[in-house]
Amino acid sequence: MSGEVDWNPIRAIARRVLREGAPLELTDEVRALLLRTAREVAVTDAAAALRTEAGAYELLRECSRRITDGSNRLMDALHRMYRHQKAGDYDSARQEMRDVLAVEVVPHYRETAQGQLDDMADAP
Repeated sequence: MSGEVDWNPIRAIARRVLREGAPLELTDEVRALLLRTAREVAVTDAAAALRTEAGAYELLRECSRRITDGSNRLMDALHRMYRHQKAGDYDSARQEMRDVLAVEVVPHYRETAQGQLDDMADAP
């Protein structure tokens, strides 16, 4: 997937719709944003979900969940990884990234975890 992602627009919509209870307005722009985000977070069959308002709502919920959960999982693992590295325990540091890779589905987060793991290839 490489490249930068910009999930601020989808986060803003999710905040308004999922947290504040605003209606989900399925404009062409919102549909395109949902399709792009679904692709970026590895949600399949997004086009089918957009056929109904309920499906679009669930698609928004799932995209938002994957972004948040993946971010939290990766950040927590990175924090632990850095602690292990500082202590000289590279086996445990590597395992933190392997654990992320074992469960993460979002390509952006997987690439970050794999990059960290690759960077430790020559470490003791």
